[in-house]
Formats: sequence, structure tokens, C-alpha cells
Amino acid sequence: MRKALLAAATALAAFGAVPAYADTVCEWIDFSQGIATAAAPPASAPRTPDHDRAGTQVALAMFEALNAIDPRYETYLKFPAGDPRASQDVAAATAAYQVLTAHYPGQKTALDENYAIALAAEKDAAARDAGKAIGEAAAKAALASGGIDPKFVQEPYLPQAQAGVWVPVPLPFFEPFMTAFTPWVLPRVDAARPGPPPALTSERYARDYDEVKLLGARNSKERKPDETLMARYRITPNMMPTMRLIADAKGRSLVANARLFALSSMVADDTLMALGEAKLHYNFWRPITAIRNGEADGNPATAPDPAWVSLITVPNHPEYPCGHCGLAAAEATVLKSEVGAAPPGGVRVASRSIPTSNVQVLPSFDEWVRQVSYSRTLGGVHYRFSNEAGEEMGRKVAAMALANVMRPLPKARRGKR
Repeated sequence: MRKALLAAATALAAFGAVPAYADTVCEWIDFSQGIATAAAPPASAPRTPDHDRAGTQVALAMFEALNAIDPRYETYLKFPAGDPRASQDVAAATAAYQVLTAHYPGQKTALDENYAIALAAEKDAAARDAGKAIGEAAAKAALASGGIDPKFVQEPYLPQAQAGVWVPVPLPFFEPFMTAFTPWVLPRVDAARPGPPPALTSERYARDYDEVKLLGARNSKERKPDETLMARYRITPNMMPTMRLIADAKGRSLVANARLFALSSMVADDTLMALGEAKLHYNFWRPITAIRNGEADGNPATAPDPAWVSLITVPNHPEYPCGHCGLAAAEATVLKSEVGAAPPGGVRVASRSIPTSNVQVLPSFDEWVRQVSYSRTLGGVHYRFSNEAGEEMGRKVAAMALANVMRPLPKARRGKR
């Protein structure tokens, strides 16, 4: 949506800020992802927590800057109101630029060039200067938030092993620092932890064991061709087509779009952290381990298959609960709060795991979550009970966020702090 500022300063003062270019936020979100990719270290480099929340801080900084100019929501960072005559585009661009420069100084040339272009588009010097000041302050506040909690004790993962017996040596994807961030929404990292998985001797475990064994095998004759595609397509879903569809809808403001990206990112951060904590807490075995050792679980209904292999590559971390399922459910819950069951035109999903894939259109967010969850069983890496537990976690985190942070202000309070 590309609407220029049409109101004069007096009108802005009387009626509050009006929508500017509602694409500015999306463009800087896209640009920030490109900068992060360009600055990414080699895959062999040790993982560090330095930039894990850079994208969230970009979106949060833009939200606070824009909400200071056009107050429509509760501030998350207790950020003060700003000059309503300030340029929203400059404020958003400055907030994103300052956060990105702090995180990726090696990309300074590209950042400086693109920021200069953004500033040049605003011809009103006073509006430009006011926007810059607000954006710089918002970036500073965002950069000071969401970091590692120094009080959290980071404990290294200890593989369960019998002395002297070899076990696979790669350590889990979830580094100790990944559950040590200060949560955006959760009161503590384990607040959304689900109950334990079903007992190995239970009927539920046997039923879900048999399902993934039958459908998730690499050579499964029960899995349909479209289900094989679903398992591969959903490995790394990309929801940006839907996010842009929502953001470009007629009548949306810049601050509404910034809130959309900030809240989605914050919920995703907390959901991922909660999922990692739960996975490491339960340390539950993957289907490939369980099925190859089916005679050891004490359940007569779980027949082993020593040669069983999953369709897709097994993630390098414990199984329960399902991470993809939790993240999908969390994002769907946030997006449903914006547009209901689906935006006009449907839920549009791309895939980063298949570079040659096109955007797929689904009828609803609920169907997208269902497909993501089912794809993990079709891929042979998750039991259905884990999918359900992950979904419940994601919805819980998202519901907590929607109920407690960045809530819409009553219309009578908009434009006031």
C-alpha cells in the first residue's frame, strides 16, 4: 500500500498521524533479512547468541518508533510519545538501520547507501529530523531488550551414555544459550512446558509409533505422492507471502504492520525457546531410534524394524515436542488475530527447502498448521502426540502475547500517552 502523507501539520496535530507508505516496514524487514544472510558466518563457525534476536529487534524498534508518532497500541518498551509531525518513513528506516548497523558493522556500506536513499525521499527537513531522532531512540531501546539473562544458568548438554560405549557425537542444535534469553512474553522459559509424552507401554504410544513407522519410512508404500511432497515442502516454510498480503491490505497503517512483524517475531522467539527447553528436558527418542529398538520399549504392540529409515533427514535434537508444529501454531494464532481464518486470497506459503517451488495457497491458517504437523509424521521424524503437544505450546505462547503486550489502545486514547 503506497499512500503519501496528505495532511498538513495542523491536521496531524488535530486528528493524529495518517498512514504513510505502508510498505516501508515490509521493505526494511526484507532488507534486514538480506543483510543477515550476507553477514552470515560459514556453516562451520561455532554458533553464538550475538545476532539471534537481531530481526526481532529490527521489527520492535520500527514498531516503537512508529507507535510514538501514531499511538495505536500499548508500547512494549515503555517508549515515550514523539512528534506527530515526524516522518513515519524516516523513523522506521532509522530504527531499522541503527539496529542493523549495531549487529552487522561489516555490512555498513550497504546499510549506509540504502539508508541515504530512504532519507532522500523525505523532502520536509523538519519531519525528517524528527523522524531520525525518534528512530534512533527506538533502536537504542530495542537493542537493550531481549538479551541473554545473566541470572540463567547455562548447562551444557550431556549425552546419555554407558561408560566406554560409543554414541553419536554431534551435539544437539539447541546450544545452552538458546534457552537463556530473557523471554519477551513468557514469565520464564519453562512456563509453557507440556506434560510428559505418553508412557512407552501405553496404547497411545503404540498407535502413534505404528503411524510414523508406516507413513514416515523412506520406502513407505502407504504414503501418497502428494504427501511425500508435503513432507519435503514443509521442512522450511516461508510465510512472507501471507505477511505481505496482510500488510498490503487497504487501510492498514505503518504502525499496524510494524506491530504485526514485531509481535510475530517475539512470539516465535519465545516459542522456539520454550520448545528447546522442553525438548532438552524430556530428551525423548526419535522414531528412527525407537523403531530400530522396538523390542526394548516394553510394549508388545511395537514391532521393531532394525533397518527403518525416515523419509527426511532427522533433526539433531530430541523429539518431544514438535518444534515445527509449535512455531506454525504460534504464528497462525497471531495472524488469525489480525485477519481471521485467512486473509482475502487465502494463506500463501512458500518453501525455503525446495528452491524451485512456487507459492502454495491454502484455505485457512488452521489447514496450514494441520499440514505442517502432519508433514512431520509423513517425514518420519515426529509422532502425532508430539505434534499435538507442540501445537498446544505455540497457541499458548501466542495467546499470552495477544492478551498482555502491544494491545490496541481504545480509540479515545489514540494519539495520547
